[in-house]
Amino acid sequence: MPTLSLTTRVANEVSADALVVGSVPGEQGAELAASHGLPQPAVVHIHAVLAALDATGAPAEVHRIVSVPGVRATTVVVVGLGAPEPGQGHSPDALRRSAGAALRSVREKSAVAVALPTPDVGAVGAVADGAYAGCYRYAKPVAAARGRGLKAATAPKGPKITIVSGAGQTKAVKDAITRAGVLADARDWARDLVNMPPNLLYPQTFVDEVKARVGASSAKIAISVLDEKALAKGGFGGITGVGQGSIHPPRIVTMTYAPLDSQATVALVGKGLTFDSGGVNLKTAAGMLAMKCDMAGAAAVAAAVLAAAELGVPVTVKGYLCLAENMPSGTAQRPSDVVVMRNGKTAEIIDTDAEGRMVLGDGLALACEGRPDVVVDIATLTGSQQIALGNHICAVMGNDDAFRDQVVATANAGGDQAWPMPLPEALLSKLESDTADLRHKGDADGGMLTAGLFLRHFVTEGTPWAHLDIAGPGWNDKAPHGSTPKGGTGFGVAALLGVCESRAAK
Repeated sequence: MPTLSLTTRVANEVSADALVVGSVPGEQGAELAASHGLPQPAVVHIHAVLAALDATGAPAEVHRIVSVPGVRATTVVVVGLGAPEPGQGHSPDALRRSAGAALRSVREKSAVAVALPTPDVGAVGAVADGAYAGCYRYAKPVAAARGRGLKAATAPKGPKITIVSGAGQTKAVKDAITRAGVLADARDWARDLVNMPPNLLYPQTFVDEVKARVGASSAKIAISVLDEKALAKGGFGGITGVGQGSIHPPRIVTMTYAPLDSQATVALVGKGLTFDSGGVNLKTAAGMLAMKCDMAGAAAVAAAVLAAAELGVPVTVKGYLCLAENMPSGTAQRPSDVVVMRNGKTAEIIDTDAEGRMVLGDGLALACEGRPDVVVDIATLTGSQQIALGNHICAVMGNDDAFRDQVVATANAGGDQAWPMPLPEALLSKLESDTADLRHKGDADGGMLTAGLFLRHFVTEGTPWAHLDIAGPGWNDKAPHGSTPKGGTGFGVAALLGVCESRAAK
């Protein structure tokens, strides 16, 4: 994995295989961004090459230049930052994306120095975060033995990344580098989990992965697991029903980080469908292709709990991973079935492909039994979210507008783009049932919102709750962009960690 370090040396004097600097749009094309720290001969040379390449300085535009005079690095990578915001410079998000794009182009190198504008602690953290994220590569599984299945491969080694700090080397700056490294490493783990083939990752092996990762870390996290027998005995009808068609039975994992100086308790609940065929309401072949990603919410929760523990955040964090595989078979759940959820409410099944809300309903009810100060769930939940907000922005709903807006602001500050959405009371009638307390799904109109309304039934009244629908941003089947790779994105890890940290500041 990559490593992060800090220096205040002049950029051109840092020994590295590659040096990353920024560019901005100028009157006649791209120009080097301020605070690059390069000597005049290097500036003249770089500007001449950028002009010859018709560079514009547009965000994430990348050009590699070799043999730059006066620079110790063998290659200079010039990445576009776009135009700075008037009077404010470049936003942390712009720096994060551009750093990611630049490092992706040189992630095979052994040592990379990054000299993007870092006037303050926030900028240092964003550049470090983006640089680390841009180095991500999924290690393809390898044959365990000839004709005997697969096993996970060793992760590719990343470069040593040195951030050239314009904000000095104060404790706050060093802490920002440390945080960026812990967050990015945890997020890469979430990406690995999402990218893992579903014949390798199913509920029990997900449990095994979590135990192994926690065991190999410095984090003091307690892990407990409810298997299919305990789930049935405990009245978890939602997740039991979803998983009853698969040979891989469901699990609920509870990860608990409880520091002695805890100032609050945060519950995080993640949807963990290790594969979603749609069940009896079978998906199309095309719709099923990326359904190994349907556990991205649980991966984000596991990674966020790990990061909070490794950083020593003074907040108790309880993560609930709701793990199941949704498959069609003679034992699979049927439309019109009625199940009893953990909190005693009955739900009529309308569409077995709307399974995520069922596992989350049980997970939310369990989380609320611990009386947390706040609860947040995260899930690749509805196609309606993608229709409404596309593939880069998640939807955030909740039972408390102030808390919902705090979560939105925290997510955006950490680079996870989010937008607040309502839970209109007028849509509640869509969940009325003749055979149960509620239908588990409404019609297509407002599908994202009725899913949120369904989940609200499983949150204890008075407990602030936010629901993150990441159906779009949890998976990227297009080309990499900014600090986001193809495949599993790790979306939500930064947002959830930020929520935990914000409770410590209350």
